[in-house]
Amino acid sequence: MKLNLLQTLLLLSVSTLGLAQTKFKPEDTEFYTPKPPIVKLKEGVPSDAIVLFNGQNLGQWTSSSNPQQAAAWTIDGQELIVKPSSGNIQTKQTFEDFQLHIEWKSPEVIKGSGQGRGNSGIFLQGLYEIQVLDNADNPTYVNGQAGSLYKQRPPLVEVHADADGWHRYDIIYRAPRFNKDGMLVSKGIVTVLHNGVLVQNNVQIEGTTEYIGLPKLNAHGAGPIILQDHGNLVRFRNIWIRPL
Repeated sequence: MKLNLLQTLLLLSVSTLGLAQTKFKPEDTEFYTPKPPIVKLKEGVPSDAIVLFNGQNLGQWTSSSNPQQAAAWTIDGQELIVKPSSGNIQTKQTFEDFQLHIEWKSPEVIKGSGQGRGNSGIFLQGLYEIQVLDNADNPTYVNGQAGSLYKQRPPLVEVHADADGWHRYDIIYRAPRFNKDGMLVSKGIVTVLHNGVLVQNNVQIEGTTEYIGLPKLNAHGAGPIILQDHGNLVRFRNIWIRPL
């Protein structure tokens, strides 16, 4: 039996009226289990986080070019400093979805301009770069400035360092997913806060962040966090990650 528009609207009205007359108690829409796990903070670090750099050693890191070799960067005053020409470093552990906190500071002596000035990068799963670059009056292409998803998405706003010169990134990342045949199911998604300011808002990652050419998207599993040696004495500190 087909219903005309008037009959359909009448049935919907009667259904809605019946729902509105249902007597609910507050406890009808309350539940108490399962309880979320408790996370405490110690000096700003969540208790369920993996501390990747605590200012003491590089025990969580290896060389990217040869994961069997120790990371060769320098530690000075509880800060991790890029050692030019030593190559990228990466975490021993691999990750998929995560929350990452990392702080960075441009070199004490700034040289060069554009992409040659305080350049480094944070590669999610070793493939997708969030740019690190001095941005104090340093013109460059906007999808390559600090806070950008390199060569793909510029930051929503340009955020400068605090008076102490340090930048803080909080990155929430969901890895791309592939089926058992290697076919893409969903692309990666990233949100970035730069010194507490939203600069990437749940954006889709199109693929690898290539210097030349278009993004590539090949099937992969968990991957490391990579810090880039771009020849500049960029400093890092207080690095921790929470697998999600």
